[in-house]
Amino acid sequence: MELSAGTEGIALVKMEQGLDTATCRQLVLGLEEADAAEARAIVLTGTGDTFSPGADLARIVEGGARRIEEFLSELSDALLAVFGFPRPVVAAVNGHATGFGLVLAAACDHRVAADGEGRLGVPELHRGVPFPLAALEILRCAYGTTPLPALAYGGAALTVAEALARGLVDEVAPAEELRSRAVELATRLAGLPAEAFAHTKAQLRRPYHERIAENRVSDDARVERLWCAEKTLEVIKSSVDRS
Repeated sequence: MELSAGTEGIALVKMEQGLDTATCRQLVLGLEEADAAEARAIVLTGTGDTFSPGADLARIVEGGARRIEEFLSELSDALLAVFGFPRPVVAAVNGHATGFGLVLAAACDHRVAADGEGRLGVPELHRGVPFPLAALEILRCAYGTTPLPALAYGGAALTVAEALARGLVDEVAPAEELRSRAVELATRLAGLPAEAFAHTKAQLRRPYHERIAENRVSDDARVERLWCAEKTLEVIKSSVDRS
């Protein structure tokens, strides 16, 4: 995870690998550092041709049930840290954004994707693993309830053009202009009165935060059991072996 100060108080938070317990903690720490530095807004992006490939399943399943339980808890905390950040967060989707990687993009206030070969989708269900409640509520907030079944059940890897048509990203920019466009958007949002922006953002997202707070403990316990089931682990390992 890399945090760097940008122009006009815009912080760049760069993800460098798939999500596991350590990278989730690093993401939370990066946001806390940006907050402490009083960054006016954040641009969240990845490296190379990948915004985020989602969960690093190979590393996670190596640790068995205990590692899975720890990861799912840290993952929800990381997703909620992005989702609840009081100042603007713009996703510069520089390439593939799959599974929890797409959820991270959904947690942001605006999503601009690079025109290229990137693929976006949520294939988790096809790997035998359900989303924690926080992830589904973030997707619901960003995209609405109606599109979620097709997105989750289908598990398709959509092109950037298809993702734009289905509203998974807000706009597309040439790859070489992606970061500058994301910074431009972040700067524009940061120009809004900060306290009013934070309150409005909290108002818009309050129903989702409330559902998560009310149901997370019981729902996540069921998700953990499903992830840790022997049959599920076999599906995950088979998926990892094929990738």
